[in-house]
Amino acid sequence: MSNIETKVENLLNPIITSLGYQIYDIEYAKEGKDYYLRIFIDKEEGIIDIDDCEKVNNAINDILDEADYIKEQYYLEVSSSGLERKLTRDWHFNKYIGSRVEAKLFKPINKQKVLTGILKDYDTEKIVLELLDDTNFEIDRKNISIIKTLYDFNKI
Repeated sequence: MSNIETKVENLLNPIITSLGYQIYDIEYAKEGKDYYLRIFIDKEEGIIDIDDCEKVNNAINDILDEADYIKEQYYLEVSSSGLERKLTRDWHFNKYIGSRVEAKLFKPINKQKVLTGILKDYDTEKIVLELLDDTNFEIDRKNISIIKTLYDFNKI
């Protein structure tokens, strides 16, 4: 996480928690000429809807302006962490051990840039996936561009 993302999380965490939500992730990014501060939220009861996002947005907007951590003009987006969630923090990996995930790689392994399997283990250097053939496969975390959970739409 960048310094801005860390500062924003430390500032907003007590407020968002008091509203009954959890910060899943924070992303500060420049896209084209615009900057975006994205706050991804979650809650124990399940699905985040637009009313949840609006409630959090209204609670944090003025606080962010007062703190003035971000000097550039930016767009604030508050949204759900989604059905298929990016795993970026150690607690994400811990929470989703045993879940089906997809890892997109910077460099191919065995001519594959995308690997799908069950997240079996992780540490600071690697993750371990159980592939479809029941073999465990270690992937260097530095080689992972994105890893996310996969939602089973057949369970609907």
